[in-house]
This record gives sequence, C-alpha cells and structure tokens, in this order.
Amino acid sequence: MARVNRQWVLRQRPQGLIKPGDLELVEAPIPALNDGEVLIRTIYLSLDPTNRTWMNEAEGYLPAVPLGGVMRGLTLGVVEESKSERHKAGDIVSTAAGGWSNYAAVADNVVSRVHRAPGLPLTANMSVMGMTGMTAYFGVTDVLKAKEGETLVISAAAGAVGSIAGQVAKARGARVIGIAGGPEKCRWLTEELGFDAAIDYKNEDVGDALDRLAPGGIDLNFENVGGDIMIAVWNRLKVHGRMAVCGLISAYNATRMPPSPNFSRIITHRLQVQGFLVLDYQHRAKEMVAEMGPWLANGQIKWKVHVDDGLEGALDSLNRLFTGDHDGKLLVRVSEEPAA
Repeated sequence: MARVNRQWVLRQRPQGLIKPGDLELVEAPIPALNDGEVLIRTIYLSLDPTNRTWMNEAEGYLPAVPLGGVMRGLTLGVVEESKSERHKAGDIVSTAAGGWSNYAAVADNVVSRVHRAPGLPLTANMSVMGMTGMTAYFGVTDVLKAKEGETLVISAAAGAVGSIAGQVAKARGARVIGIAGGPEKCRWLTEELGFDAAIDYKNEDVGDALDRLAPGGIDLNFENVGGDIMIAVWNRLKVHGRMAVCGLISAYNATRMPPSPNFSRIITHRLQVQGFLVLDYQHRAKEMVAEMGPWLANGQIKWKVHVDDGLEGALDSLNRLFTGDHDGKLLVRVSEEPAA
C-alpha cells in the first residue's frame, strides 16, 4: 500500500454551504512518532453536523479549527506503528485527534481501542454502537427520561441519531412522531423502524400535521434542527413538557440566524429544556451496550450507514448533511478495512 498522506486544511471560514477554496487538500509527510504515540491509518471518517460548527469562529464546546489547521473529525483506523505500551500495531482504534487525513500521529491517551461487535460490521462502531448510538440512547433515557405512553417528537428523524432515538423511545413504550424530508424517508420511519407517524416537512405544514397527530399536545421533543420546525414543536409542548436539544442544524450554514421560540412558554408551561453532548456520557458506554446490544441482536433496532469513498470527496460528502442527500450515518471510507 502506498504511504501517501493527505490532509484537508481549513483556509477560510465558510459562508453558508462549504465551497471550493474554503478548505484545501494538501500532501504532507507521514508523521514520525514520539514516545507514547501511535501512527494511525484512517479507515473511516465520521461526518457530523458539528464538523461544520468547528469551521466557524464562534463559541463552542471545542475551539474552532484554526485557519491553516487540519480539519478536526472523529475517525476509526488501524495502528500502523506504535511507540506506546497501550496500543500495538494492528489494533483497531478510534480518536478525535487525528483529523481529516490519511495518517495521523496521535498520543496514546486520546485513542480508544475498538472491539468488533459479533455479527456487526466495523461501521457499527461509528454509528449505532458508537457516538451516534450513545447520543440517541442517552438523549432519550437520561435527558428526556421517556416514559411509557408519552408522545415524543423527533426532528431530523431519518438521520443517524434521530432514527435510533425514535426506536429507543419506542422500546421504552413511548409514542413517536418523526419529522423528516421526503416521502421515502417518512415511509422508512413508519414501515421499517416502527414510528407511529411521520411528517414530511418538505410537503406538508409541520404545525398542522402535529395538531392532527398529537391533538392533546406533545410531552417530549428530541430536537436536532431548530428554526421553524423547532418552533412548531415548541408551541405544542404540554405543561411540564421536556425538550432535549441535541443539535440546531438549521443554523450551522445560516448567514442569518433562524427564528427562535417564545421562551416565555418555559415559565407558563413549566418546560424543562436541556442541551447535552455525547462527551458527557462516554464513561457510561457500557450501559448503552447492555441494553442496545440485545435489541440489535434480535432486530428490534435497525440502522443505516451511507458510505462515500475517498478522502478527496469529503467536502461534498459533508454538504449532504445539510441537503438531506443521504440516509442514516454518513461516513467516508478513506482506506480499506484490515482483514477481520
């Protein structure tokens, strides 16, 4: 295998969707290792809405990627060389420290070993059994504390997190309404994933549909979008309703901030609104695996990945998150998987 290193470097802050010139794919030397480091060959690159926020010079839970810096991203790869006592050559690992590149030299204390789940492809560790699954699981069980009989509305419901969150809520006995774009995605939610109903925001008024599907109001909201869709749900939350804010994807490419809800309803309806990050739950991953594992094994939880090939196409792939031109978890295959 030719050992050529390429890296996506941030050249300017994007305005709206990422355009040519915002980032540049450059060749770089294969990094040399220091003691306590491992050289990782990237196999899969995870593409997530938060990638876009890291390109902006704005306050966030992590600092913005500096101009001239390698684009940050979660990767799954194989250790090619090691000067570490924790990891050896051949280990499959995951890290957020490597970035959008073919190879990265990374300190061993920011690398996690990946265990292949029996019967599942390696991509499961970047989706349903990885950060995506944890986000969905703990958003429903820990933040929203979904109970049997409650009505939950999920925006971006056909996406990687939303599709799993809805199934977790169904397994906990909730009634689930998904909001997605297009009839095919809505059909997938109801006919394959078992959602009770789905709203096609591209072809129907979300507020009218919610009034029809949840005439008594909404108990819970798993919010991924923000803007007008969030407002439509917000205005129908019951007294003591609960909202978990996982993402606000409608704002990430916006050159003007989308509208916000009327926050006086927090008082009048005694609403609970909580933002959360999957980083808060990494130490509890075994809890998710203990409950989700059997659901996956018996087919109760279904999931999809959309894999694009080639690091060179990562920018076009990332834009899929904002145009809706993908199903489930979005990954880029940067190199081939090693033999199992």
